[in-house]
Amino acid sequence: MERTLRVARAVTVVYFVLNGTLLGMWVVQIPAVEERVGISHATLGGFLVLLGAGAFAGMQVGGRLSDRLGTRTVVPLAGVLCSATLVLPGLAQEPWALGASLLLFGFGNGTLDVSMNAHAVQVEKAYERPVMSGFHATFSVGGVLAALAGAAAVDIGWSPATTLGVAAAAGVVVALVSARGLLPGTATAPGADEVKGPERPEAPVSGRIRLLAVLALLIMLCEGAANDWSVLHLKTVLDAPESTAAFAYGTYATTMTIGRLLADGISGRFGPVAVLRWGAALAAVGITVAALSPWVWAALTGWALFGLGLSGCVPQLFSAAGHADPAAAGTNVSRVAGLGYIGMLAGPAVIGWMTHLVALNHTFLLLSLFCVTAVVAAGVLRPVPERTRAAEPAS
Repeated sequence: MERTLRVARAVTVVYFVLNGTLLGMWVVQIPAVEERVGISHATLGGFLVLLGAGAFAGMQVGGRLSDRLGTRTVVPLAGVLCSATLVLPGLAQEPWALGASLLLFGFGNGTLDVSMNAHAVQVEKAYERPVMSGFHATFSVGGVLAALAGAAAVDIGWSPATTLGVAAAAGVVVALVSARGLLPGTATAPGADEVKGPERPEAPVSGRIRLLAVLALLIMLCEGAANDWSVLHLKTVLDAPESTAAFAYGTYATTMTIGRLLADGISGRFGPVAVLRWGAALAAVGITVAALSPWVWAALTGWALFGLGLSGCVPQLFSAAGHADPAAAGTNVSRVAGLGYIGMLAGPAVIGWMTHLVALNHTFLLLSLFCVTAVVAAGVLRPVPERTRAAEPAS
């Protein structure tokens, strides 16, 4: 059994790396695809919304399929779908084709994202200790691999279609070969359909899941804002050279990855409530320092603290959603991840809109407020006893 768990954990890492790599390969090719199709930045921004919409839909479908068919079935199929649709943006010649391809790729990405997280919850439950943050750290590793592979493809002279096609083919192979190592046993029990039946509607969403989803929305909105505005902050507000400004995102991403590698051990020792509460508090301090400091070095320190503080928050929320009801782990993860993904997409837009009212650095104080909200609500991560869970009111 121990060997089976080790294999399952390693295979889960493979799928997280795969997801990060596939998404990163698309990101690396964005400038080339934009030029090839002949669209403006504004039009591209609209198409990226389609990518997000597809991902949100894929999360909802993937979560329910994971509960009904089991993650051992859904994860590899989602990996194949996400890999196969990656090539489509590289083949697009017209704007409508690019929009349709991003919608499909987003759907595959969302399906893989939620199903592999549902399987990660299953692995974590079998280990009886936190392992979720480590999986999320390896997603970032996939992004690094994509950047390296994308740079090599450019040096070779490959077109976007060739680059994404090779990555898609490799992804399909990896998704299929790794399937045997996944844990079985998350499908809905045979008698469950009879119990639920057409006369019994799907269980309503509990208040706890709703709160977890709202917290995911706030935290991932902070992450999205950091992704898109950290470099511009140093460049436009503090007049840092472009090469120095790039370190704003670099320090944030580095401490985010390091924090996720450490968060499982901290959660195992002090509990998930402490990880979310103190992590969000550290993030609030970090973004406040970044927002108010007139010095570049202090702003970089603030972004580093922001990444470190946020690093363990989302994995704790996903883990809590998956453990809340083992029979609906995939569905609950999809609810929390789906709303969180909306926050990730909305973050850059919210900050951009607020810059019409206040200076860019002052908009970051809203992110500090969101982090403080997470500090206050961190108690939602306390484990719920079985009897309490069964009697928990739904809304």
